[in-house]
Amino acid sequence: MPVWSPRCTSYPLSEEQLKGLLKRYDTNGDGKLSKNELKAAFRSLGLHFSGWRAGQALRHADANGDGYVSEDEMKELVKYAMKWGFTIK
Repeated sequence: MPVWSPRCTSYPLSEEQLKGLLKRYDTNGDGKLSKNELKAAFRSLGLHFSGWRAGQALRHADANGDGYVSEDEMKELVKYAMKWGFTIK
């Protein structure tokens, strides 16, 4: 019997952590997130149906309708995505 046994503990992501993580997926550096960039970010977080979720998040957060989530729209995206309960393991 082992003396020490690691526990699988997860911690919820804060809004700032999620925002930072999402910004890392701005692969072309234009300061905006496309649907494909959101899809890649959501997939990296282990979400199923990441393409569908990216579309839903984009429709929710894209206030000006240009097909991207800009820095100004990021707060709304993060608030929407926080409903999914992301955690760090």
